[in-house]
Parts: sequence; C-alpha cells; structure tokens
Amino acid sequence: MASTVTYGQLLRTPGAWTFLLPGFAARQPFAMLTISIVLLVQHTTGSYGTAGAVAAVTGVSLALCAPYGGRLADRHGQRAVLVPGVILHALAGLTLTALALTGAPLWTLFAAAVLTGATTPQVGPMVRARWAAKLQDSPLMPTAAAFESVTDELTFVFGPLLATALCTAFDPAAGLVTEAALTLLGGLLFAAQKSTQPRVAAAGPHARVERVSALRVPGVRVLIAAFLGIGAVFGGMQVSLAAFSEYSGNPGLNGVLYGVFAAGNMLSGLVCGAVAWRMTPQRRLVVGYTALAVTASGLWTAQSVLTLAGLGLLVGMCVAPALITGYTLVDGLVPAGARTETFTWLTGSVALGQAAAVTVAGKLEDSLWDGAGFLVPMGGTLLALATLLALRSRLAPGATSRPASRTVTRGVGHRVPVTVD
Repeated sequence: MASTVTYGQLLRTPGAWTFLLPGFAARQPFAMLTISIVLLVQHTTGSYGTAGAVAAVTGVSLALCAPYGGRLADRHGQRAVLVPGVILHALAGLTLTALALTGAPLWTLFAAAVLTGATTPQVGPMVRARWAAKLQDSPLMPTAAAFESVTDELTFVFGPLLATALCTAFDPAAGLVTEAALTLLGGLLFAAQKSTQPRVAAAGPHARVERVSALRVPGVRVLIAAFLGIGAVFGGMQVSLAAFSEYSGNPGLNGVLYGVFAAGNMLSGLVCGAVAWRMTPQRRLVVGYTALAVTASGLWTAQSVLTLAGLGLLVGMCVAPALITGYTLVDGLVPAGARTETFTWLTGSVALGQAAAVTVAGKLEDSLWDGAGFLVPMGGTLLALATLLALRSRLAPGATSRPASRTVTRGVGHRVPVTVD
C-alpha cells in the first residue's frame, strides 16, 4: 500500500453529485424487483415454487439482455437507451402485476417476466461508466469502484426491506407497482443529466465504423467467469441462510445472518477503496478471489449460529475486494466506448450466477442434508478461481485477440481519421 485516498476527494469530482443522487434513486427499484415478484405471485398462486420460477425467469432475461442495452448505450448514448427503457420496464411491471392479480394463465406471467427482466434499466453500470469517463486513469478509480460497490450493497439492504414492508402492510401488489413508478421517475431524472454521460464518438462521412462486442476481449470473458462465481455466493447464501434459520428453529435469524454478511461486504469495500495499492489489480484479483473461495468453502461445515455468522462475515469481507478489483480492471481492458456494455456483462453475470445458485441450492437443501445449499458458494467460487488462475494472463492491458473497435477511412483526396470507441 502506497498511501490512502479519501472518499471526500472522490465526491469533490466536478459534476459527480449531478449523476450520483439521481443514479441512487434510479437503481433502488432494481433491488426491489425480485422480492416484489415473489411476494405478489406467491400471494396470487399460493406457490413459492411458481413465484420463484417467475422471479428466476426475470433474472435470466435480465442477465441475457442487459449487455445488449449496454452496447446500445455505448453507441447511441445513455439517454437514448434509458428513456424508452424505463418506460417499457414500467409498463411491463404493471402488466405482470395486472396478470397476477387477475389470475391469468401461468404462461402469461412468464411472458411478462421475460419482458420485465429484459427492460430492467442498468443504471449501476451507467454510473460506473460516468465515473470512468470523469476519472480516466486517476488513482481515484478504485475508490469509485469501491463507492459503487458499497452503494449497491446499500440498495440491496434497503430495497428488499421497502418492498417487503409495502407488500405486507398495504397490498401484495404494492411492491411491484412502487418498483415500476420509482424506475420511471428515477430513470428519467438520471437520463436528464446529459452533461456527465460518456461521449459517443461520431463517425464522419468518410469513415466506416466497425464495432465489436466487449466479449471479444479475452480479459472480459475471464471477469465474467469470476463474477458468475460471486453471483453463486449471493444466491447460495440467500437460500441456505433462510434454510439454516428455518431448521434451527429461529426463522427470524435469516435477516440478521444476511445482514452480517452484507455488513462485511460494505466494510471491506470502504477500506479497499480508501487504499492506493502498489499491488497490480491483476494480482489483487487472484489473491482476493483465492481468499473468497477459501472462506466460502467453509460455510457448509457450520453447525451453530455464531459459527455461521462468523464465516458469513468473512465471506462478505472477501466479496467486495474481488468485485471492486474486477470493475477496476475494466478501465485497462476495454476502450471507453465499450465500458457500459462491459459493466452490464459483469452485472448480468452476477445476476445469472445468483439465479442459477438459488435454484441449485434450493434443490440441494430439499434433497440432501440441512446446509447442503452452502456447497453452491463453494463450488461456484472454486470453479471460477480455477478459470481465473488458468487465464490470468488475459487480464493484462492489451491482451486482446483483436481490437475492440476500429475505424476504416475512405475517400478521395483526403482521409478523415475518426476515433471509434
């Protein structure tokens, strides 16, 4: 460690508050979506299995479609994608609500869930892209990544609590209706901040632009594998902690145990972002991910609440550094014009890993012994770590199979060079 940097320095970045506050408001509904769907569909169908399936379809649709929205934002600007996106998402969420309340056939719920997930606005990646555009190669970039990680954790602490309170105190549909309304309002406010959105390079009349997906960058594919493992931790912990609390006779402990896990994540994220590291981010990711895999591998051995709380705290403390370092690596791996797409691939990978882990962990808890669901975080992180170790050389800046984008100039008498992001 060379020195420390402060969050005060980060927040004094010119123009930062103009997108931070609307961005926080716009990303809050994202954390309400899954639990709102589960509570509504369970109420109308009487089945947690059906509710979980509808929510899982939403998550998979989100994970698969979000990167394409990010690519469009890189090409045409965030505002051009976000405005129609939030309108479509609000309509899709309200449609899903109406179908559930009217007892529509199950296939219609799945169809609405696909559209709801596909149109979920990726405000978090857009905020990260704005930080990257503002800070460029500044040493504050890891601090910005840490700040965003902590912000994500805060939204996933308060979002589910708000959705649950609305669904239980007012109406089972209140959570999803509020999610749609907040998405529309917050998204439009965020989209209105045009001065801070990353620039879109304009192609001149003499240029033919070839744009290639961020997936063509080998290092991005390695990060996707790492983030799938992190999603396995989140999904496996959610199901397994609930099951552990249930069979231990203290179902109310679920929130406490998950809160301890989230607290470890937030605290280590704050510390990680306040340090100017001498160690390269590539090495930090390997070291941090090894620690995550080791701690996650011990979860299934816990036999008491205190042991599980301690292990959960350690796992949470290892998650944030891996996430932060992964996001920090993006700046050196992809050009500016592909960052939003890259961030959405990583966020979508966490969501996809989480959706798969919820399903697998639930089946393990039902068919094997109590606590078998904790094998999912272990398996997911060990597989991801093996991939990371085998392919870590691809995380070096410039380690690409071909350029992420290029410009071909043409014309008679003169050529106009155009920068393509």
